[in-house]
Amino acid sequence: MEPTVIVAILSLAGTLAGTFAGVMTGTKLTNYRIKQLEAKVEQHNKIVERTYRLEGQVLELQHDVRDLKK
Repeated sequence: MEPTVIVAILSLAGTLAGTFAGVMTGTKLTNYRIKQLEAKVEQHNKIVERTYRLEGQVLELQHDVRDLKK
């Protein structure tokens, strides 16, 4: 085999390995970010649910106060 063919094959192998490593790193980073966003969304949803329940309780208390004032 000629030296240029060997160099070309080695270059191809290096390029493929580098590309694969880059894709794997990017995938891991994307998955990590998605998990972090999911955790933040879950926390936000819990706060929204609690706020909704609290608003209902406040309305009931306001009705009770109005009834007591009458």
